Amino acid sequence: MHLVFVTSLVPDGAPTTGYEIANAAIIAALRRAGARVTVLGYTWPGKAPSDPHNTVALGSVDVRTQGAPAIQKMKWLAGAMASGLTVSSVKMRAASERELRAALKRIGPFDAYVLNAVQLAGAYEHLFTDKPSIFVAHNVEFRSALENAAAARDVVQRALFRREARLLRAMEERLCRQARFVFTLAEQDREALGVTGPRSAALALVTRDEPPRPRSREIAFEAGMIGTWSWEPNRIGLDWFLREVSPRLPAGFRVRIAGHVPAGLGRVPAGVEFVGRVPDASDFVRQAAVVPLIAQAGTGVQLKTIETFELGLPSVATSRSLRGVSYLPSNCTVADDPDAFAAALVERAAGQAEALDGSAFHAGQIRALDAAIATGLDALGVARGEVAA
Repeated sequence: MHLVFVTSLVPDGAPTTGYEIANAAIIAALRRAGARVTVLGYTWPGKAPSDPHNTVALGSVDVRTQGAPAIQKMKWLAGAMASGLTVSSVKMRAASERELRAALKRIGPFDAYVLNAVQLAGAYEHLFTDKPSIFVAHNVEFRSALENAAAARDVVQRALFRREARLLRAMEERLCRQARFVFTLAEQDREALGVTGPRSAALALVTRDEPPRPRSREIAFEAGMIGTWSWEPNRIGLDWFLREVSPRLPAGFRVRIAGHVPAGLGRVPAGVEFVGRVPDASDFVRQAAVVPLIAQAGTGVQLKTIETFELGLPSVATSRSLRGVSYLPSNCTVADDPDAFAAALVERAAGQAEALDGSAFHAGQIRALDAAIATGLDALGVARGEVAA
């Protein structure tokens, strides 16, 4: 079975965002199931595919809105209005349809598409209807857009997010209807997308191929977080933590936050420090006595939750941070009220070295992931197993 994995950004060997980490896990699982996988998509500027022999790149794009020149943002918006597409899909139209058809032809004979999220699939929907497909819904995008609209800081932003939500809802319905099978990253997303029957399954994910080895750690600060804070659902959680939780923490409680500081953040509470990019995300969070898992919005799975559980680290999590996760380790406290969340952070941090062996959690995730992938591939109606190179 030869699959074309259609994705906005191809793996470059250094996954940093939750999207990239999830992609690596899904591609690895498809290959463990016996499928040959060719990845089709764009590279980040200055990055090369990590697996060039099994990747066809459409060129390079930088899809980040934050930090993009104003003229580029206007071009994306104008293109979206003119085409009736979402802004996220317009960003994916750097290649022409002719170039995309030529890229598919270069791949050679293949059996089916894996349409990985809505961005690239939605930019060229009609080009991916000639073969059976699996749709991977990383999030319920229209729900996330509605949440972003509710949290928008001005009327224009609110209107744009509502437009995205309307278009995304129709697009997700079409992609689900067309697909032979739908994967989501959280069980509750199946219902939100209307695919609760036997032709869908939620994927259990991992953040690494092998479970991390338990090892001692030296605590450098009480709480530590890392994330892509420019992504709006993450930003909503960060704003909640800084506004509602941080003021309830005692003096001397040190919070360190890795990742790019988002625009318009305002005054940072005492005790909180943004440390920017760190060389190794796992090493950074291992230095924290406790990891706050702070999701307040979004759909899909929180990969930072998965990683925290794999590492066996003490944590305090909101209910939204646990979507897509069926196992709660004993050193995780669930709290949604800011007072309770702050109190739980202080209590967990006092335990200092209270860490668990996360290898059993990792192994369980792999077993569940492989079982779901096998079910989805069987639905394609194409024989699995060894294929010609």
